[in-house]
Amino acid sequence: MKCAEREGHMNKRIVFMGTASFSKEVLEMLIKENYNIVGVVTQPDRPVGRKKILTSSDVKTVALEHNIPVVQPERIKKDYQGVLDLKPDLIITAAYGQIVPTAVLDAPELGCINVHASLLPRHRGGAPVHRAIIENDEKTGVTIMYMAEKMDAGDIISQSETPISDEDTVGILYDRLAVMGAELLKETLPSILEGTNKRIPQDPELVTISPIISREDERLDWNHSTRDIFNKVRGLNPWPGCFTTYQGTRVKLWSGKIHQCENAMRHHGQEDNGTIVKIFKDAIGVKAEDGIYLITELQVAGKKRMSVQDYLNGKSIFEVGQKFE
Repeated sequence: MKCAEREGHMNKRIVFMGTASFSKEVLEMLIKENYNIVGVVTQPDRPVGRKKILTSSDVKTVALEHNIPVVQPERIKKDYQGVLDLKPDLIITAAYGQIVPTAVLDAPELGCINVHASLLPRHRGGAPVHRAIIENDEKTGVTIMYMAEKMDAGDIISQSETPISDEDTVGILYDRLAVMGAELLKETLPSILEGTNKRIPQDPELVTISPIISREDERLDWNHSTRDIFNKVRGLNPWPGCFTTYQGTRVKLWSGKIHQCENAMRHHGQEDNGTIVKIFKDAIGVKAEDGIYLITELQVAGKKRMSVQDYLNGKSIFEVGQKFE
């Protein structure tokens, strides 16, 4: 590409829309690469913590540090004129947190693109990273895509994948995908500005939906397999967390592992699922549908998050033979 052509592409007016920490990585890349970011759209400041301190998103903080105008509509579906006033040639979104209306999607000459944390068409929706772990996927990744009226249904431009290991929690995987998303957009954006990028329609037969985690999703079901329980605990760590109850007390589970003893079900096959079958010095063994799940990190209501070993060094409420519900 000729130098003058590149300068012209770099002067294209880009509006960035994002809120979560995933978005921050992408915005920082765009700034570092000297793209012409004429405005940032992010969620309104929200009260955070017990003291309800009004707090800005990480994206807003980065934008203000670089003197980029910030727009914060409460409901962009109705209040979008501030975005149109920025006269974008291209809109880039990443974990913005609201449905973008058609009037905004249709405004930029180069369209609206999104950095999505899954290998579309798998895991459309608001919790693709959580669900990839919970549903025992072997791999996930990031997708750069054109936005459409239907959520996450637009044409795919580029993708990058990563394996999911048993050591991955949603926090670890989320951070890795944020870096990958920024890097993939860095590689892909020049072709979008030049109009030479690919457009690959999504296969409707492969679509899966990954809705935002509900309160009920956070509850652990001991009637599931040890692998399902292992995945769910990892898939909700560090947010929003997975919980069970013990004699009326709420207990959050933060980490654990599958007990590898081949004779475990021979000795404990008659107990109800959820029963504590053994307490080790560093784990609590609980019967699941097909084996024993070992809780290694927990948080009893009213106490801080801690390893089971540290918890058992104090006064424990747990007893062999009693049940989690």
